[in-house]
Amino acid sequence: MKVEILGLDMRINDILRAAIEQKMSKIERFFDDSARAEVKLPPEGAFVRAEVTLKIQALYFRAESVAPEAMTAVEQAIDNLEGQIRKNKTRMKKRMKDYSYMEAYFEHEEAGGEERHEEDEFRIIRRKAFTITEMTPDEAVLQMELLDHSFLLFLSTDTGRVSAVYKRHDGDYGLLEPEY
Repeated sequence: MKVEILGLDMRINDILRAAIEQKMSKIERFFDDSARAEVKLPPEGAFVRAEVTLKIQALYFRAESVAPEAMTAVEQAIDNLEGQIRKNKTRMKKRMKDYSYMEAYFEHEEAGGEERHEEDEFRIIRRKAFTITEMTPDEAVLQMELLDHSFLLFLSTDTGRVSAVYKRHDGDYGLLEPEY
């Protein structure tokens, strides 16, 4: 697995880099060489945010954590990431050929006999059909707020494509513009 460590507005010294790579090996052993990980460390006031993104073929895992020290934040994020992988293990195992790059992980888990809280399937409890309205991203944010939703799909007047706006955890807004 290739690990990329980025310090955003902060320097990553060799000791911290080695410690992060050692902690990432906790996850690295479960995947083949096609996996790519990115660890971003942007400062947040007196704290450091660790954003860990793991990409394996078309599947993404992402976790983040905020702590006073960079290494503590990285450890917490990696633990969260490992929890996500364990939680979804059963779902991925049912479609083993689609997730063949995780065979080492499945073998390791079966040998250890560890089973954590796992759900068998995702449940879709509601379906909704609606007309996609043409609007600007700013109009979409306003419409989303008026509906008190956390996201809104719309047809962008700027690009002519389906886009989505969403409310971020920090209170700001995000815009998704898929490429197809």
